Amino acid sequence: MLLLIVSCNTQSTLPDPLEAGWNNKAVCEVIEDTKNLRVLKCTFAPGVGHEKHYHKPHFGYTLAGSRFRIKDTSGTRDVNVPTGYSFSKEEISTHEVLNIGDSTAVFLIIEYK
Repeated sequence: MLLLIVSCNTQSTLPDPLEAGWNNKAVCEVIEDTKNLRVLKCTFAPGVGHEKHYHKPHFGYTLAGSRFRIKDTSGTRDVNVPTGYSFSKEEISTHEVLNIGDSTAVFLIIEYK
């Protein structure tokens, strides 16, 4: 007899953005946490990244930009992320980033609960 159990749970085994850091140091802090959303402020000095982690659906805004090396399911690429840039994902996503620029970058990440 074969028993197959299927789960709809999509929880990742990776850390979320608050739990993930860089070289055992936090890069994100909680700005607001309500029953409907969580707002994180994430800061990356030059040479600082964010270990591989997952994001729930979210909206992001760049308070201060820089140049990043991004590794995700589509590969590795270097991108300029300008101040004032916004982005969003409607599904769970994973990535790792490294600030390869010469300025400190700061992001607001707004996660929907």
